[in-house]
This record gives sequence, structure tokens and C-alpha cells, in this order.
Amino acid sequence: MSVGQAAGAIAGGAKQRKTHVSEEDLAGAHAAAAVGRWLPVVAALLGVVTFLLVRRSLTDDAYITLSYAKNLAVHGTWGMVPGEAANSATSPLNVLLLGALTLVTRISGAPHPVLALGALTVAAGASLGWSWLRLVRALRIPPAAGLLGVVLVLVNPFLLSAFGLEVLLIPAVLMLLTVFAVEGRPILFGAAAGLAVLTRLDLVVFVVLIAASAAPIRRRAWLALAAAVAVAAPWFLFSWFAFGSFVPDTLVIKQSQASLFAPWSYVNGPVMYALGRPIVVLLTFAPAVLGVLALAAWAAVRFAVRWPRVPPLGPVAALGAGGVLNYVVYSLLDVGPYHWYYVTPVVATGAFAVVAFGVWQGRARERPTLRSGPPLAALGLVGVLTLALAGVDGAQGVPWRSPVIFGNWASAQDYARVGKDLGKRLNGATVASPGEIGTLAYYCDCAILDVFSDRGQVVGLVNDQIAAAGPVMRTALRVNYHWFDRSHTPRKVDYRLRYESGPASGPDSWQVYSATKGVGHFTLVRAV
Repeated sequence: MSVGQAAGAIAGGAKQRKTHVSEEDLAGAHAAAAVGRWLPVVAALLGVVTFLLVRRSLTDDAYITLSYAKNLAVHGTWGMVPGEAANSATSPLNVLLLGALTLVTRISGAPHPVLALGALTVAAGASLGWSWLRLVRALRIPPAAGLLGVVLVLVNPFLLSAFGLEVLLIPAVLMLLTVFAVEGRPILFGAAAGLAVLTRLDLVVFVVLIAASAAPIRRRAWLALAAAVAVAAPWFLFSWFAFGSFVPDTLVIKQSQASLFAPWSYVNGPVMYALGRPIVVLLTFAPAVLGVLALAAWAAVRFAVRWPRVPPLGPVAALGAGGVLNYVVYSLLDVGPYHWYYVTPVVATGAFAVVAFGVWQGRARERPTLRSGPPLAALGLVGVLTLALAGVDGAQGVPWRSPVIFGNWASAQDYARVGKDLGKRLNGATVASPGEIGTLAYYCDCAILDVFSDRGQVVGLVNDQIAAAGPVMRTALRVNYHWFDRSHTPRKVDYRLRYESGPASGPDSWQVYSATKGVGHFTLVRAV
């Protein structure tokens, strides 16, 4: 064989080997792309199931959000009652999305905010599933772990008991933040960061921690910051000038109501709930506790022992750490132990537990020298807790008539009946709310007034909070309310709606029932 023939043979063989390798790589790429691709679809379907389960049992605070969405879609007003601007919507993004979907779903001319809530639930569920799909592929964890992460959110009794608030948007945007940090996409991370602070401003804690944990985001922080500003700044600037506040009035309102729960506070709130529903609280917070323990173990082995085989779960660990820090921040803000405030730390730390055990199990399967029993057992424990939570949800009835965690004076159905009658009875007059306003305002479509709907009543709260705050918080509040029009005065009240326990009697009185309070009644009286 000549040299030329030999060279040709070698080249041909090399070409054949290259083609062979490329086919294997292509097959592997297809297999990797197929892993967990069903997760977004399954998550969306679970969102449908969740919505159908709870849609008739929405809490009064959920109807505050729905009232905002309805008025935005129908009247173009950012407020609870027609023609009255307010700034008590905790989550601007939730209201904007629900308002847009309400506008789109105005079948036969009537607004359907609850239907819009269903559509948003499906979209948020699909987004959550997509995020877990990306994590499954990026971290090489079993797809079952991703499904577990989705289900752990959608069966959470505290979350479902606050359905209609931003409780489902929170895990959706947090998982997007985590995924884009893991994949090193600064622009998309910045956009997700903007959505996060529009969902709840306190989620900035997660934005900072997750950004700091990912080198690709840190190196191009200016891109991430520019994207975040482009997404979020327009709303906050508009809110600052139009409503006189970056932050929704809910902060000062909830701080002023903290004493209503005395001696309970956000710090010891889980104990308060455990006194009434110990199994529910145990199961709800168990994944979070597992997440905190897993986070502590990971940090100790990663940074103290410096074991080289420990995977660098930076952004996911930052998500879990953000859950812990979020709990600390709320404790320092001295707000009441509203059950939806616990959703953020619970889902964040629970997600880290799922990822940590999933990574552990995935590495054990890849390396025969590692034992797969312990990580599989840990992942199975989280799965058992999830099934137990689903059992708690199912025991509440199908569909729910009231949430698992519930404290309103009347069921959603009774509030709807009272609200419709009240709208007809008032005939344009104003009425002071009894203390719970959301569902009544939604169905009354009338001028029902309190601090959530009448900004004139917020002026005193703002002044009181500024006077009572420490130097740092006082300065922050003054900057926030720099453009606030303190000339607002409370609207004149024509009637008052009062709640009392026991059966109704007499005219302008409505009997109601609450799973927590029992039989009670509302009475409409002339304002003195």
C-alpha cells in the first residue's frame, strides 16, 4: 500500500469514526431533550385541578385582588370601588395580569375575574413546571423530583387557603430566577427579577442572593440590572407619582393591624396555627424544615469540610437561604401572622430540599460506589409528606366550601349574597365596611369604605407609622410617601355595616355562617 493509499484509509476511518460519534451524540442530545418534557403539561393540568378545587372558597383578601382586577378591566380604575383610586393591592403584577385576563375573558360583555384567575393559575402552573424541567436537565436530577417540586407547591394548604392572592405567582417567579441563574442568562434573569419585585417588593431579597450566587450573573450584572429596571421601573415610577408611594399602602395597613393578633406575631405565628390545626401545620412546615436542614448540611460540607464531590448548588442554595432571610425580614417588619406570608419561606426552602435530595439521588445512580438508599429515602420522605398534604386538602371536601386555614366572618357564598343585596339596598349611598371588605366590594359594586378602598383613611396611618418608626425606617417612609397627597380626607359615610355573632333578627339584617366563627349576622345601620 502506498503512502497516499494509507493516508486515504486513515482519513476515511477517521471520518467514519467522527460520523459514528456524532450519531451517538445526537442520540444522547435527543434523549436529554426528552427528559421530563411532560412536566409543564402536568403542572398546567394540576393547576386546573387546583383551581376547580378551591374556586368557590376564596378568602376575603383574595377578593380584594379580584375587585382591583375587575375595576381595572371595567372602569380603568386602580382601586377596589368604582371611581375611587386606591393603592392597597399588595401585588401589582397579580392585579395587572388578572385585569388583562379579565378584559380578554369578558364573555357576553360581563367581566369574569374568577375565570381570569383560573387562566392565570394554569399559566403559573405551566411556568412552574417549565422551570423544574430546566432544573431537572441542568442539574441531572430525576424528573420525579421536578414533579415533586411542582406538587409540593400546588398541595400546600397555606397556599391554597390564600388562593387568589399572589401566592402562586411567588413560586413561579422564584423558580424562573433560579433557572436563569443556573443557566447563566443575565438578561432573562433581570427580566425575571423585575417580575419578582412587581409580584412582591420583598422578593428583592431573593433577587440579590440568587444573583450573588451565580458567577455568570455577577460578571454581567449591568445587563441583569438593565433588564430588571426596564421591566419594573415604569410601574414603580408611575405608582410613586400617581399614588404617592412606591410601596402599596398594605405595608402600613398590616403593620397597624399587628396588635390584633396579640400575643401572637409573625415570629411565633406557626405556633398559633398549630393550636387549631396541628397536623396541617406539621405537614406544611415539614418540607421547609427539611430544606433548612439540607441547606445547613450542604453549606457545612461545601464550605467547612470542603468535600470536592459536593455539587455547587449556588443559585438553588440561595433560593433556600432567601426563604430563611425572608422569614427574618417579615419578623423584623412586625406584621401580623397572616397565613399567606408563610408561603414564600415554605416553598423556597422546600424547593431546596427537593433539589438537594434529587441531586443526591442522581449522583448515587451515576456512581455505583455511592449508596442510593439514603438519598432515595430522603426524596421518598418528601413525597410521603406531599401525599399527606394532598390528603389534608381532600379531607376539606371536593370542591372546598371554605379553606383549610380560614378566619373570615362568613363563607364566600354568604358574603356574595350579602354583597348583592347590599348593592341594591344602598342605591348609590356609601357604607363603612365591617372590617372585612373584599368579597362585599366585589359583589356589591358600591362605595364600601375602609383603609383598603378610601385613601383618605390612609393618611392618618401613614403619619402614625412615620412618627413611630426608627430613624432608618422613618427616612425610608418619608422618601416613599414624598409625593403622597396628605390633603385627602375620608369620604362621608352614609351607612355602617356591623357584624355580630348569633342569628339575624330585624330589618336590614343578613344571617351568615363561617366554618371558624359559626353563625353570625350583618346589620346595616344609619351612620351617626
